[in-house]
Amino acid sequence: MPVGEEDTARRFYSGLLGMREIPKSPELAKRGGCWFESGGVEVHLGVDAEFRPAKKAHPAFRCGEYDELLSKLQAARIEVTDAADIPDVRRCHVHDPFGNRIELIAAG
Repeated sequence: MPVGEEDTARRFYSGLLGMREIPKSPELAKRGGCWFESGGVEVHLGVDAEFRPAKKAHPAFRCGEYDELLSKLQAARIEVTDAADIPDVRRCHVHDPFGNRIELIAAG
């Protein structure tokens, strides 16, 4: 993520995706960035002065309340792109505020 954008990350990862921010150690906190967790998965966002978003490589999150999450994202004007190329799997792609690609997969 870009330097100084921790609040933007919090609004997206906590506010929209519903992940809980977890504390970094004091030494790592000096470097900036944010860590989030949900369902045993952690996402660590580090800062980079020469940040470039990950457009191809991406995390995939299995979502228990998939339809509700998509509605929430769309209401926040986040573009949701359905992906129908895996039979019997409901999934889509979104981008965080920094342009990083994220895959969301419906659980069950």
